[in-house]
Amino acid sequence: MAVAIVDYGMGNLHSVSKAVERLGYTSLVTADAAAILAADSVILPGVGAFGDAMEHLRESGMDVVVRAAAEAGQPVLGICLGMQLLFSSSEEHGEHKGLELLPGSVVRFAPRDGYKVPHMGWNKLSFLQPESPLLKGLTEGHVYFVHSYHALAAADSDLLAVTDYGHPVTAVVGRGNVYGMQFHPEKSGELGIQLLGNFLQLQAQQA
Repeated sequence: MAVAIVDYGMGNLHSVSKAVERLGYTSLVTADAAAILAADSVILPGVGAFGDAMEHLRESGMDVVVRAAAEAGQPVLGICLGMQLLFSSSEEHGEHKGLELLPGSVVRFAPRDGYKVPHMGWNKLSFLQPESPLLKGLTEGHVYFVHSYHALAAADSDLLAVTDYGHPVTAVVGRGNVYGMQFHPEKSGELGIQLLGNFLQLQAQQA
């Protein structure tokens, strides 16, 4: 099975690729539309600012490709900023439209006593939908976060897991074949790798 990791100039491509290969899958870091649409699964990584990322996606044509993959039923996973890009919009450094695959917006953490921004470090996941294919068979545990903005999903049904940072923070989302993780699964120990493995098994389950 081939896993396409979308290369649009922003993202932790190497670490994600290595994690995919450790799980026994072939990883393909690419900006080739045909290769992405022919892959069994698609991963959209991301590090940096929302607006810059969307500009890179549009300039490379990868915004259209990612939407087409999702509409074709391919499992799509957004990681960190990649998860935020799945949503309708973000207020990071102005108002920016996202890929609009998930309804909702991305907002900055409000100041709270005892909670620094960015939210950085290991926090425990709380599963809201433990029977989701992404979470099934797993035990709640800690994963690694680094972010100053967080997603507000418009539909509670899209929330698969949250973490607590003074209030519930969106950590894992899913709608149909589109999923997102706010943290870096490839840097989140055993649980992170298990979550990534569950995602990569989705295509085999659909076949």
